[in-house]
Amino acid sequence: MSTPLYQRIQQFYDASSGLWEQTWGEHMHHGYYGPGGKLPKDRRIAQIDLIEELLAWAGVEQAGRILDAGCGIGGSSLYLAAKYGAQVDGVTLSPVQAARATARSREAGFGDRARFQVADALHLPFADDTFDLVWSLESGEHMPDKAAFLQECCRVLKPGGVFILATWCHRPIDGVPLSADEERHLKEIYDVYHLPYVISLPEYEAIARSLPFKELRTADWSAEVAPFWDRVIESAFNPLAIVGLLASGWETIRGALALGLMSQGFERGLIRYGLLRATK
Repeated sequence: MSTPLYQRIQQFYDASSGLWEQTWGEHMHHGYYGPGGKLPKDRRIAQIDLIEELLAWAGVEQAGRILDAGCGIGGSSLYLAAKYGAQVDGVTLSPVQAARATARSREAGFGDRARFQVADALHLPFADDTFDLVWSLESGEHMPDKAAFLQECCRVLKPGGVFILATWCHRPIDGVPLSADEERHLKEIYDVYHLPYVISLPEYEAIARSLPFKELRTADWSAEVAPFWDRVIESAFNPLAIVGLLASGWETIRGALALGLMSQGFERGLIRYGLLRATK
């Protein structure tokens, strides 16, 4: 966890998570805007809807033990704990996020049912066959080894358990390599948001099929979540957010100034929102 990449990710989220919570609330992920992204929604409702739509799509009706791999400040972790009456463990690279998630859990009265720690998702501190549900909501893009990440998720998943991955992807290659301009666009996103690289959804599927997963299926929800980035851009220019940006430091300001890169990426079909669901 001492690699320069992990240090950059940690520092970025240590600096920006407080502003995100102040401006948007506890959920640090896309929203769901209906089939084709056509439904106008309050942004926070859209984020809750994304959680519910993912669970419905994956067919998760109950879970007693849940892992949130890339938990942020515990937004979806605590939502899942409340929904299923489950025990949830969350891991993040950010000490600030882990501390805030723990505080929010205590404030909400979850006690020992929700636990958060700083840990590397490529080397999860849990035994084999521990969790009924392994939940990765927009953390796969940060993983420097996608195959090792899916392997770890599979390892800690109980037989019969469900794995849900929702992650930023680039378009499928389909025999047409990414152009130099597409590579440049992705590189700018990587630099701003401290991502090692992203891959296509078919590549994730190929990795998953090489592991002891079964009942595997995928979906592309790019259209359903694409309006999110325009909502983020709108919210970034209210007075409260501007004051928070100035207080959060240059890296957070740089991230806000680059929001258009994601919006443009969705518009041109380069950035995709990929879903993968499997059992073990």
